[in-house]
Amino acid sequence: MARNSDDRSDDRSDDRYEKGRATVSEPHPTAELPEVARGVGEQDTGTGWPAGSDDAGGSVAVKSRPRTREEAPRATGGGFLRGLFWLVAIIGVIVALVVGTRAMGWWPHLKNPFGSKTTDRSQPVLLKSIQDLSRYVAAEGNFQIVIDLQNDRKYVPDVLLNDRTLFVAAGSVEAYVDFSSIGQGAITDSPDHKSAEIKLPAPALGKPNIDHNKSYVFAQQKGLFNIVGDLFNGDPNKQQQLYLLGEQRIADAAKESELPQRAQENTRKMLESMLRALGYTSITITFPSP
Repeated sequence: MARNSDDRSDDRSDDRYEKGRATVSEPHPTAELPEVARGVGEQDTGTGWPAGSDDAGGSVAVKSRPRTREEAPRATGGGFLRGLFWLVAIIGVIVALVVGTRAMGWWPHLKNPFGSKTTDRSQPVLLKSIQDLSRYVAAEGNFQIVIDLQNDRKYVPDVLLNDRTLFVAAGSVEAYVDFSSIGQGAITDSPDHKSAEIKLPAPALGKPNIDHNKSYVFAQQKGLFNIVGDLFNGDPNKQQQLYLLGEQRIADAAKESELPQRAQENTRKMLESMLRALGYTSITITFPSP
């Protein structure tokens, strides 16, 4: 009887494997993990055999169980982070190329189509005269003044009619001695050429020279009517009046300063040094009393 059971077992084994085609039975599916039959050509995750073939080279029908929650592939942001990394890398390469080309001077210089344009239509300079000068500039004074000029009307509010300007005027004044005005008898020389007496004219002040680089309008206050009037009828000589007023104030300040006395001292020192170099030992230089 034992022999008969073994023969039945062998017969069943022969029936299961036929000409390179076999059917592999998996353990009986449980209630928690139901088995799903995979088609031919799909990959088996349980046995490790390539789908669709057995070790004998035949076709195999494989049944496998679905993956559990722990085995299922988790959705991650790896693709997004990888794309972001490549985007940042490309932008960094572009910025490095732009900076490098600009540093090496290879970047093309593109002109602004709406750039400003300056056209100079000035006429050639005309030389009107040449004047010979015999002046010795002995001193120079630099002045600065703030002019507060206001034009308004009585009984009219400043909001409606008012024009106040703060103008900073800067300029210089030269103090000189004109040697061309020295007449006969103004210079006396001793027979031994050791003593000399010179009578010089009083130092004069030149015209104030306004420095346009340092002169400017500091602030302005205008009424409503003044603003509207400037839009339709502006005064191009308005700033010229400020410059003229600045010249006058600087000239008055130069007269009251010590600039003439400084010019006398410097002129006397210059002539004494020159005459001593010529061998004179007694030198007298006089200026007219102010």
